[in-house]
Amino acid sequence: MTPCKTLFLPGAGGSATFWQPVATALQQRGVIDEAVLLSWPGLGDEPANPHIAGLDDLVALVAGHMQQPVNIVAQSMGGVIAVRLVLAMPDLVNRLVLTVTSGGVPVADLGGEDWRPEYFAAFPQAARWIADPVEDLSDRMAELSIPTLLLWGDQDRISPLAVGQRLRQMLMNSTLHILPDAGHDLAVTHSSQVVALITGHFSL
Repeated sequence: MTPCKTLFLPGAGGSATFWQPVATALQQRGVIDEAVLLSWPGLGDEPANPHIAGLDDLVALVAGHMQQPVNIVAQSMGGVIAVRLVLAMPDLVNRLVLTVTSGGVPVADLGGEDWRPEYFAAFPQAARWIADPVEDLSDRMAELSIPTLLLWGDQDRISPLAVGQRLRQMLMNSTLHILPDAGHDLAVTHSSQVVALITGHFSL
């Protein structure tokens, strides 16, 4: 597959540096050409932007980078944004990678822990809207037909393996890979394995 621009979406930590090692390795392998590492204004330690006041604004922010078809690699909350983009603009996403994300489906009934108290303790200045309920996209998952790689850790407390298994059942064209001894930050702790799996997915 010809390399194309790839958008990297972080989780609620908001930092563009989260995906940097993976993106750099993929570029060095020639798997991708242009890498766009997004950050989320107002989340984590990122400076606020008065024009960003919720997930809808983050979706619009990413959409501004999608004049041509792209690949999307997304972590946690970024996966919700990625799914919304694919549903809105299916012709502008070639391949999708979702890592340890709800993807827009409920996780509490699957054992997912509430991440909010720990998050706001770590980032007391973060925008409070990040704790707002997320729209349940379960009924629309069947519309998502692009090739999708699901990466999960078997030690994730926030988005446990059962969430990845549910998404695998909902997404008709998806593959689930489980990384042993990996948690919610598997893209950092298991970056070499993540790079190898994304390489395979983008090379199909």
